[in-house]
Formats: sequence, C-alpha cells, structure tokens
Amino acid sequence: MNTAPDPRGPNEPHRPHRPPRPPGAAPADGASVRIGALVPLTRPGWVAAGRHLLAGLDLAAREVNDAGGIAGRPVELVVRDTAADPGRAEAAVDELAGLGVAALAGEYHSVVARAAAARAEALGLPFLCSSAVLDALADGPAERVARLAPAQSHGWRVYADFLLGAGHRRIAVAADPSVYWASGTAILRDRITASGGTLVELDLRTLTPEGVCGELAADGATALVLLAGHPDPAVPIVRAVRRDRRLAGILIGAPAGQPELADWATLLGQDGAGVPFLRYLPEHLGPLGARVGAALREQLGEEPSFVAFEGYDTVTVLAGMLRSHGADRARLADAWPSVEVEGTRGSVRFSRAPGIGVWQWAWAPVQVADRDPADPGRFRVLHTG
Repeated sequence: MNTAPDPRGPNEPHRPHRPPRPPGAAPADGASVRIGALVPLTRPGWVAAGRHLLAGLDLAAREVNDAGGIAGRPVELVVRDTAADPGRAEAAVDELAGLGVAALAGEYHSVVARAAAARAEALGLPFLCSSAVLDALADGPAERVARLAPAQSHGWRVYADFLLGAGHRRIAVAADPSVYWASGTAILRDRITASGGTLVELDLRTLTPEGVCGELAADGATALVLLAGHPDPAVPIVRAVRRDRRLAGILIGAPAGQPELADWATLLGQDGAGVPFLRYLPEHLGPLGARVGAALREQLGEEPSFVAFEGYDTVTVLAGMLRSHGADRARLADAWPSVEVEGTRGSVRFSRAPGIGVWQWAWAPVQVADRDPADPGRFRVLHTG
C-alpha cells in the first residue's frame, strides 16, 4: 500500500489514475465531466470511512475513463473534505456548483449529508448520497437528491430484530447527543418495546466509561448498544466494559458500523471482536462485486468495507446517467426514476419510499455482522434482513 502523503491536499481536483486501457476501449479525452465528491478526510470526521469512500469513488471513475469516459470525455472527481462539518459541506456545495460540476457524490456522516442535500436541492444540483442513512435527509420531497444507503429506519429495525432474536429483552443504549443518534434510539425503542422488551437510555454527556459500567451493573441489561463517536468515546467504553468482571457476558453492539473498519481492530484488538454492527453487503458478492472487491483490496491494502462499495456504486450510477442524459443538471435531476444500473450489490433503481424525502434505492442488502472472536480479522454474518 502506498503510504506517501497525497501532494494535492484534501481540497484539490482529483484526477483518477489511468492504467492502460483495455483492448478496444476508446480513449477519454477532451474537456472533463466534473463530479463533486464530498468526503470526510480529516478529523473530527471519520477519516477511515472517508478513505474507503474515496477509494470506491476513485476506482469507479478510473474504470469509466478506461472504457472511454462519457462520450469521449474523462470523468474528473473534484474532492472536498467535509471533516464532518455541516457548514463546511454547505460551502463546498456552493463552490462545486460554481466550478460547474454536473453532479455531487459521496458523504458519510448523516448530519453533514443533510446539510449538503438541502443546499444541492436549492441550487438545482443533482446529489447522489453514498452512505448517510438518516431518514430525514431532506425536510420534504427533494427532486434533485437520491441515496444509495438504506434509510436508518430500515436498517436499524433489522438490527433490533437481531437483538430480539438473540434473546435480549432488556437493552441499554449509551448515546452521544445528535440528531442521528436520537433518531437511532427512537427506532430501536419502538421496535423493541413493541415486542415486549425494554430500552434503557444512558446519557454519555454525563457518564464516564466507568460510569457506564456502573449503570449497566446496577440495571441488569444483557446488551449495550453504543451510539457514540469513534474512536472517542466508543473505544474507551468498549475497553471498560470488557474489563469489568460484573459485565461478563454482556453483548456490546454498534449498529452504525464502527467495527467494520480496520482502525477499530487496530485500537481494540480482541476487545473489538464479537461486536455486532450493520453493514450493507450481500452474503455473497456476484462477479462484479467480487472483481471490484479484489481491486479495492489491492488499492486500500486491507479488506474493503461496505463504504468502499457504496462509493464505487455511486460513480457507476452517475456515469450511467451521464451517458444516457448528458451533463445538463436539470435533465440529470429528472432522471432518478428511470435509473437502472447494475452495481456491486445488486441492480440499483430509485423510487419514493414512504417517509423518505429523497429518491431512494429500496433497498441495499442489510447484514448484521461481527468480527469473529476466534479470528478478529474475519467477519461473521449473524443475521440478514
């Protein structure tokens, strides 16, 4: 893996590397078709997720260019670092719109994506959100915004069903304050209480990791669901719970997907195994997914996460739309309901899902998985939905 720093910096135009074209492929030359890419590349953004997202976006753009680009014009990713800051994302959308990008792609953090979506809608700029799951990505019906990731209400209900199916009836949620975590707590509560279970909320604004352990020991919950930032405070809480003899056998869960990325395993080692999380992959990848997975593995130097596949599918979908409808923003924005593109995880089509204001792929595959305690480098699929 190349660990040299990128001399462009996080806010320079990103021109995908172009390996030799396959035989018969037309060269991509002429003025580029620009796609703006919103990615968390610096803290407090989740940098590991941003790296995987950008790897997927970049790989797909390179493959589009190797196959002749968009009517002979190369795709150019114009990358902007959001750093998990909604205001920074809004400014980036304004800048990218002024630079003439045909569409926006990316973003991982839900609150940031929500800000970007509102600005893109106001500017008439098509935005395909890769990874953010917050149901309320837009306040009302948005014509110019679509999303690949499943809505939080869909995926997190699957997670609640997994907990209930595993026999957990008293579940504690340790949550940071944010719209995203509050939404997740409400989804879990509704599903769990409807099945006769109980959800206990622990406020991480007032509790240290040791305080969380004390509350769990007194309450008798059999599962702790972490709705908290990574690495802090999630990593210290996991360490504290694992080392507290009173809590032997308690399940720790992290539905937002923190254990998927390699930095979780690096920081926690064995303590990070056996923590179920949500990921948006099929149990078995098809030929396209397997090929892309191998290329991403080589590019990243580690196992690609579902976030990398989301990035790849984002550019693949936008390239298909650009080929069919051209780079005119209004025509692209009108094209969401006619999209049908084969992605790494299935055929992507957009529709209006109940309660969701943006055009939605309903649905990407959903798994509950964890790192195998016998081999933390290996993932186990525990539940599908």
